[in-house]
Amino acid sequence: MTLDPETLGPARSDLASSLRSQRRRAGRTQTWLARRCAMSQTKVSNIESGKLTPSLVDVELILDALGAEEGSAAEIIALARTANTEWQDHWSSRRRGLDKKQNELARLESASKDFRFFLLSMITGLLATPDYVRASIADVPGDQSKTIAKKLERQQILYDPAKSFTFILTEQAVRWPLLPPMAMAVQLDRLASVSRIPQVRLGVIPLDGYVPERPLNTFTVYDQRLATVETGTGALILRDRKDVSAYLKDFETYEQYALFGDECRELLADWSVIFTRQRQ
Repeated sequence: MTLDPETLGPARSDLASSLRSQRRRAGRTQTWLARRCAMSQTKVSNIESGKLTPSLVDVELILDALGAEEGSAAEIIALARTANTEWQDHWSSRRRGLDKKQNELARLESASKDFRFFLLSMITGLLATPDYVRASIADVPGDQSKTIAKKLERQQILYDPAKSFTFILTEQAVRWPLLPPMAMAVQLDRLASVSRIPQVRLGVIPLDGYVPERPLNTFTVYDQRLATVETGTGALILRDRKDVSAYLKDFETYEQYALFGDECRELLADWSVIFTRQRQ
């Protein structure tokens, strides 16, 4: 899907308007449509007013109930896919304050149970030591003490027995020297410790094997309902089930090449020793 971030906001209002027009053209009431689609009349009203962004499944149900023509239906479905995608650029997040971004992530984590992280180039905040967290936002001007504190506070969710976490890190992500050697050795020891938490599976993909894949981005999948994809300038938030399913499939593919458990911890220990020797 070709995506212009500037179209995301208008797509939501265009979708609401298009669905409202389709219903009126079909000569149906909101109450009739709600009954046909097993929705409440309030939900239909909120969709048509733009207060609620419908899922692609909702849109397909509505279009089928209204007997929309193939051409019109295709255009509206395209709008629905775009409306279910959100763009968050790094500059806007920094202007609002990165501590507010941490609050948003904490709410998302609280509402989710099953987490899948694919980490291509860096270690995520949930796994990071205080030094690593500090270094990861060192380029952000101003006092970042609140952001650092909130990032570390979020790590407590790893101990929630109602949650399930799978982290897959490439060797590049684990060994990228964001910190001096001894601090990196401590960070690798932290990864090994986290891997022993009962509700956490932590795996690494070493470079010395055969991996006929070409990952392009770090991404996270929350349950089976939302995926976030990191880019150099921001993050895409995808809610369309086809997009989320695609990232779930990618994750399952990478999972086949990752080492978990004792094999993972042995690798981490070896790499930690390498960092320690660099210090000597």
